Amino acid sequence: MVNVTRLYCGVCCESDDLRYGYEKRSTQVGIRPPVIVWNLTRICNLRCIHCYSDSSTNLSDGELTTDEAKRLIDELVQLRIPRLLISGGEPLMRSDIFELIRHASSGGLKVALSTNGTLIDDSIARELKACGVRYVGISLDGIGEANDEFRGVRGAFERAVNGIKSCKRFGLRVGIRMMLTSRTVAQIDAMFDLAISEGVERLCFYHFIPAGRGLHAMELPLSALQTRLSVERILHRTLEAVERGRFVEVLTVDNPADGAFIYLKLLSEGNERAGEVYKLLHRSGGAFSGSGVGIACIDYVGNVHPDQFWWHYSLGNVRSNSFYRIWFETEDELLLRLRERWKHIHGRCAQCRFFEICGGGMRVRADIMLGDAFASDPACYLNDEEIKLKCGDDKPP
Repeated sequence: MVNVTRLYCGVCCESDDLRYGYEKRSTQVGIRPPVIVWNLTRICNLRCIHCYSDSSTNLSDGELTTDEAKRLIDELVQLRIPRLLISGGEPLMRSDIFELIRHASSGGLKVALSTNGTLIDDSIARELKACGVRYVGISLDGIGEANDEFRGVRGAFERAVNGIKSCKRFGLRVGIRMMLTSRTVAQIDAMFDLAISEGVERLCFYHFIPAGRGLHAMELPLSALQTRLSVERILHRTLEAVERGRFVEVLTVDNPADGAFIYLKLLSEGNERAGEVYKLLHRSGGAFSGSGVGIACIDYVGNVHPDQFWWHYSLGNVRSNSFYRIWFETEDELLLRLRERWKHIHGRCAQCRFFEICGGGMRVRADIMLGDAFASDPACYLNDEEIKLKCGDDKPP
């Protein structure tokens, strides 16, 4: 994640400790406990065209039982993972969801919920608050019909907005999550307007990764120019909100090149904070701290993956082995290479002067789109002049 509000606008945010609080690059000795994305179910009441888990209404076979899930939670408590992000499918469609959240939060885990928001009413929001949920991320990809067409169900937008309102009424921290695609980028301004009008605390823009159902929606990826213009617009709207005293924490996700772009933008504007921002980006490590290092995924049947987009590759299963052994005592070649990716990434990424702050982009996107997990990230939108391909001593501070 790249925190636009912190980096571009200089405003500190609540979750900065996870990104910029300490040196955590994979060049360190040892691996810290990761943030875990836990896809508890593949059941979902929507039919989003980009869904990485390819979820639908009848895909519950093999889910971890309540007892199995609780045993896993107990282990994660012992490991002291920094965050547990419960996702799906639609996690609120699991009948034991509140029991599992309560079990996790009572053990001291910081629990966030990733949901489409359509099932949240006042009673659900009240229960989420009582169970100890720290944050609710609600996915929207436009206003009204634009969202409903993208997410495959009429009325989804209205119900999700009602879900946001219910969460706010019961004091839950709420964010809106939007996917940047060819069908949604025209909605960026509308998402800012909605976030500000509803008083949500966070607005996340995700760069598209063609996993799951997204493999069959290859019209969705943006061109380099479209991506650049979209990020430019996000920066502009974030700064505008800050200057008007209408704070919202804005993040971009799944393209660490955004950090280098912000640095270059500050340089071009003559902003004296550029050097400080470079140091923050270096501290976070970009993708060096991502998949297989600072992020792990556990799917609905207990398979462990380097992140939530690697469902096509399992590192092991928590039904037959502990998460600790799968993650920390691994002999898996891919996972070991991800943890030393600077040795294996090749091509344009390896020659980029921003390699140390970007970390080479999203390895899973290269794997899916190019068939090579260590090729250059095909979604990088920085041009050759900007990255300078490590020409001599021309390096950032």
